[in-house]
Amino acid sequence: MSQQRPPVLGPVVDDETRCIHWSSPLDVVAMRFACCRAYYPCDACHEQAADHLIATWPADARDEIGAMCGVCGHELTIAEYGLAAACPACSAPFNPGCALHWPRYFDGPPPAA
Repeated sequence: MSQQRPPVLGPVVDDETRCIHWSSPLDVVAMRFACCRAYYPCDACHEQAADHLIATWPADARDEIGAMCGVCGHELTIAEYGLAAACPACSAPFNPGCALHWPRYFDGPPPAA
């Protein structure tokens, strides 16, 4: 990839955005937070490293960039991320359990397939 990736903040443990909280082979998504527009591997990393409270993305912000594939650096809109089981650019699979954490990052329900 020729384009430089945005930095991922917090206690990241590898170059695919795994962290001290989530480190399975499928934990390769960094979340972009509405409050600071910065990437962190997870909400716990944001809570640990940021100097402010988390703000979730409003339901009408589905066209905003809200996640990044840790494998290839592809940035996904919130709508794309909500529908993705894998990265649309490199096909790296995402952890299906992350869907349970949708309300930690985004208001409203995830997009319907």
